[in-house]
Amino acid sequence: MVFFFIADRFFRNYIHFPVKNNSSSINVIVKNNRGIFLGYNEAKSGIYHNGQVTDLVFEKNIKLEHKAIFSEGNTVIFGLTRELLQYNTKIREKQLVTKFVLKEIAPYKPGSVLLCTSEGLIEYNFRTMGYGDTLNRERTYTALVYNKDSLFSGSFKDLYKVNTITKKKRLFLEGYYFTDLKKLGDNLYVGATNVRGIILFDNSKVLRKISENIGLPTDQVKKIEIENKNVFWASTNYGLSRIELKGSDVKINNFTQTDGLPSNSVTGCVISGDTIYVGTSKGLGILSIKNLMSQKKFINKKVIINSVIIGSREIFDIHQPLTGQTPNNDIAFNVSFPDFNSQGKISYLYKIEELSSGWQTSNSQKIIFSSLPPGRYTFKVFGIGYNGKRSYTSTDLHFEIRPKFWQTWWFKLMVISLGAAALFILINIYFQKKRNKKLETLYYEKKIAELELQAIKAQINPHFIYNCLNSIQFLLYKKDYKETENYLEIFAQMIRKTLHYSEKTFMTIKDEADYLSLYLNMEKLRLKNEFDYKVILSESINENWVIPSLLIQPFVENAIKHGIAGLKDRKGNIQVTFNHTGTSICITIEDNGVGIGSKRQISPDSFGVKLSQKRIETFRQLFETHIILEIYDLSEKEQRPGTQIKLYIKPYENQNTSMHH
Repeated sequence: MVFFFIADRFFRNYIHFPVKNNSSSINVIVKNNRGIFLGYNEAKSGIYHNGQVTDLVFEKNIKLEHKAIFSEGNTVIFGLTRELLQYNTKIREKQLVTKFVLKEIAPYKPGSVLLCTSEGLIEYNFRTMGYGDTLNRERTYTALVYNKDSLFSGSFKDLYKVNTITKKKRLFLEGYYFTDLKKLGDNLYVGATNVRGIILFDNSKVLRKISENIGLPTDQVKKIEIENKNVFWASTNYGLSRIELKGSDVKINNFTQTDGLPSNSVTGCVISGDTIYVGTSKGLGILSIKNLMSQKKFINKKVIINSVIIGSREIFDIHQPLTGQTPNNDIAFNVSFPDFNSQGKISYLYKIEELSSGWQTSNSQKIIFSSLPPGRYTFKVFGIGYNGKRSYTSTDLHFEIRPKFWQTWWFKLMVISLGAAALFILINIYFQKKRNKKLETLYYEKKIAELELQAIKAQINPHFIYNCLNSIQFLLYKKDYKETENYLEIFAQMIRKTLHYSEKTFMTIKDEADYLSLYLNMEKLRLKNEFDYKVILSESINENWVIPSLLIQPFVENAIKHGIAGLKDRKGNIQVTFNHTGTSICITIEDNGVGIGSKRQISPDSFGVKLSQKRIETFRQLFETHIILEIYDLSEKEQRPGTQIKLYIKPYENQNTSMHH
C-alpha cells in the first residue's frame, strides 16, 4: 500500500476550484475595470467577471499562443503569436488588425500602444486603428516610457534608451535580457530578466540586483506586478514571489502549489485589493494576500536522525553514548525531514557547535564530517522546506571523539613541562658560561689594573725621593747645614710615610692631610719661607673617610714648583681644602702663583700630574670610583693670579676598600 501526502491548501484547491472548468494553461493575465482578461496557450481568451470565465474563441483548432493583452475602457487588444486582434467589450465585436510576430504590448500615449515585434518597435493607435512611427527597427521584446519623449527598449540582450522624436537610440544596460519593465516610483524602475533575476535601476544606472543568492527561487523571471512603491510580485516557473523593499534590506516571500497555487509555473498575476489573481499553466488561481502573508514562519516539525556512523560502526540507537577514538574520527549522520508539503524540495542547515560558529547547507540526507579532532561535540541540524522555512527548532545530538594518550592534555602538559625545563637548563647553562667568562675577563682586567697601579706607585716613589734629594743637594750647595739637618729630619719622616702609604690603595682624609702638611712644611723650609700654606678640613668632612692614597701630593708639588717658586712681587700662598658637596668629596688645591696662562706654569704636562691622571683612570677602571679633575686659571675665573685644581671623588661603596661614609 502506498501513501501520498498532499498539502492542505493544495488539496482544497483541487476539491474546491476557485473557478469552475478553468484548467487551461494561461500565458497572459491583465485587468481593467471590466474584469480580468486571460490569454491561453491557444487561439482563445477568457474574461473573468463575478466568479465566472467567459471564453472568447478567435480561431478553432489553430495553435496560436497569446503573447500579450492590453485593455483600456471597452477596448481590448489580444496579441497572439502572429496576429493582433482588437475586441470591443461593449458591442462584443472582434477585428483582425494585422499579422505580426508579436513579443509584447506596452502602453504609450493616450489612445495608442507600442507593439514589440520581430520587425521593431511600432506605434499603434487603437482608436483610429492606424500605425504611427517605427521607433526602433531592431527586434524588440519589451518597452517602457520614462518621460514624454524617451523610452526604454529591450532587445534580446541589451536595454536601450530611445528618443521618440529623433528615433535615435543609445545603449543603456548591456547583457540583460529583459522580459518585463515596470515603473516602481519616481525615476525608479524594476525589470524582470531571463537569466539575471530582477534589476532595480533609474534612468542613469543599476541600483540593485535581486537574485537566487538572496532568496529568489530562480533567476529566470517572467513578469512583474506592482503592489505599491515598495512591494512588487515576480512570476517564475518555480512559483510566485513577493518582494518588499525596506531601505537597504529586501524581504522575499515565495509561494508555490503548497500555498494554493494551481501550478508552480506562473506566467503572471494582477492585484485587486487584497486579492491576487495568478495565471498558471493549470489555470487561474485566486488567493488572499493577507492569508498568504499569514503563513507560519517555521515548519512545525523536527529533523530525524536515523543513524550515526562513527568510523566503521553504524549506530541506530542514538540515545546511547556516542563515542569514537582517533584514528576512527570520521562521523556521518543519516537524517530526514518529514515535511511532505515541500514535495521533496528539502535541504538541511547544520553545524558542529564546538567546531564552527558558521552554518552549512546541504541537500543530501547524509551529512559527513572527516578527521574530527578529539573533543566533546554537539551536532545541530535544521530542516529547510520549499519556501526557505525551517523547522521550529534544531535537532541536537551529543557525541565524543576520544584521544589517544599522546593527544591528552596531561601528556601535552608533561611534554611542554619537560621541554620548558630542558630549555630553562640550556639557557641557564648558556648564561652561566657567559657570566663565568665575563667574570674571568673582569678578574684579569682587575689584575692588570692592579699591576698598573703598582707600577704607577713604583714610578711616584722614586720621583718624589728624587725631588727631595735635589732639595737637600741645593741646601748643601748653599752650605746651610742647620737647615739641611732640619730638612733631613723632616725628609726621613716623609720617606717613612711615603713608603708606608705607597703600600696602601686607600688612606683616610686625616692621614692625607697630615702627609700634605708634612710635605708643605718641608718645601717651605727648603724655599726659606717664600710661601705660606693651609690644609683645611670643613665641618662636613669625616676624617675617617678614605680616598686614593698619595693622589693629591703631585698636584701640591706642581703648585709649588711651577706656581709660586720664584715669585718676586708677592709672597706665595697655597691652600688645600677638603669639603663635602652632598654626593662627592671635593678637594681644592689653590695657589696665587703665575697661573696656567704663564709660560712658566706648565703643570698639566708635569711628570707628577701625568702619573696622577693615569692613577685616576686606573681607579675608575679598577674600583668604579668616579674621580673628576678640573683645572682653572684664576686670572680668567676670578680676575686674580693663581691656579685652582678641584678633585671630585664619589666614594666607592665597597667594604673591601672602606670607601664609604
